[in-house]
Amino acid sequence: MPDHAKRLETTWRHLRALTHRYRLQLILAVRVTVSALLAFVLAQALHLRLPLWAVLTSLIVTQMSLGRSLKVASDYLTGTFLGVAYGGALAILIPHESEWALLGVLALAIAPLALIASFRTNFNVLPVTAVIVLLVPAMQHVSPTASALDRVLEVVVGGVTGFVVSVLVFPARGHELTTDAAASMLGLIANALSDLLREVARPPDSHRVRRINDSIGAALTRLTAIGQEAEHERTARLTSAPDTGPLLRTLLRLRHDIVMLGRAIGCDLPAHVAERLAPSMQDIARATTDFLRASGEALRELEPPPPIDDVGEAFGAYAVAFEALRREGLTREMPSDVVERFFALGFALDQVREHLTDLHRVVGEWARK
Repeated sequence: MPDHAKRLETTWRHLRALTHRYRLQLILAVRVTVSALLAFVLAQALHLRLPLWAVLTSLIVTQMSLGRSLKVASDYLTGTFLGVAYGGALAILIPHESEWALLGVLALAIAPLALIASFRTNFNVLPVTAVIVLLVPAMQHVSPTASALDRVLEVVVGGVTGFVVSVLVFPARGHELTTDAAASMLGLIANALSDLLREVARPPDSHRVRRINDSIGAALTRLTAIGQEAEHERTARLTSAPDTGPLLRTLLRLRHDIVMLGRAIGCDLPAHVAERLAPSMQDIARATTDFLRASGEALRELEPPPPIDDVGEAFGAYAVAFEALRREGLTREMPSDVVERFFALGFALDQVREHLTDLHRVVGEWARK
């Protein structure tokens, strides 16, 4: 194959990989562009005075997921109606021919609405809308009533356009994003367990444990936000997917288990005790990481959960070894702080086992029937 053909093939593969990696971002860019252009065309066709606001509203409403678009559209439209009503009432009832009078009316419009927005961030549009309704009549020489009506029509056109485009143009369901984010978090938890359980008596590096917890915490924050968007879709009956609550709670518990393991692992066990526990710990690390990664793939594909038998056997073998050590009285030889961490390790592993069983059940609930 000629060199230029090889370069073209390599470039093409690289572009395909980038497209797949940033697929959601590219789809969002397409939806936003279509939404803005369509809002502008509709605003021009309806002869709205300021098509700019229709276009800006469509940009605001068109979000990554359908659930987020629904939430933003409802909040933005509600805020606009309230801001138009309040600003229009001030413009009609209070004369403001002079600059000082206009300043006073603006203060009356902005202060209370800004206070409301400080408590309810989803109503940030309130003071903006009131200011537009007050100032646009003076700039365009129209009545306050006409300005308020135009503002409502512009936002309705932009909001409806943005939401319809989100539904029809490469729609991204919140539940699909939820399963993808959950699978990514399960991969992080699998890596963390593999790292922490590699050697039971090896003190973990505090910086490494902190990085593990930070990465899982960031993934959980993202998952929680996406889960809320998915619930907006369920509330609006736009999807029949399962409740995201059990999945989020199970992953939260697994995250707590990682924190507990990070504190309990690495106790200064006697060499003969660590040697007896090492095989079962390694089996737990292998079984749990394989199960977590397979569960993540099952979530992405909405397939039944992977078998959990190996996980149960690995934890069962550790429980037998743990009980044998306790029964033989080997813990009496250890310092009190080591004994405390030793039993904390056993409790943390029991929690991991219980929550992996919960995960198996939850993944089964998400499987495509």
